Amino acid sequence: MCQAIFYPGAHQTLKIEFNQSQSKLPVLLKAGGVMWLPWGRRQLQKGQLPLGGWARLESIAEGKWDEFFPKPVKIPAHGFSEVDFEGRAHYFKLLKNQALQGLLARLDQELRVYIVTIAPERSDAVFARWPKVI
Repeated sequence: MCQAIFYPGAHQTLKIEFNQSQSKLPVLLKAGGVMWLPWGRRQLQKGQLPLGGWARLESIAEGKWDEFFPKPVKIPAHGFSEVDFEGRAHYFKLLKNQALQGLLARLDQELRVYIVTIAPERSDAVFARWPKVI
């Protein structure tokens, strides 16, 4: 599962990691620009939305997110970091026109973004899940 994204900052590239307690992800707005929203929910964080920072594409299709009024969003990034089965981090660069697929979930006044994941296409993949690149 995508553990971090890399986003171009004003003076340096930002590394945004899920394990940082107040992580926010950039969400691309239709009018241009970005809005920063909380990346998922961690244990002991207040809220009613699901724990974790990822939404399986299969679970979205099965309607498991419907009660949270899911909305697809684009998460702009230069790249992302993924951890393999042995615990090693690997960096992957995105092309200029690519983004990560996100799911915007809401319940009452709570809004959070989850990275949509898919099963790796290759049978010899060293990753359990993979972010959906669009």
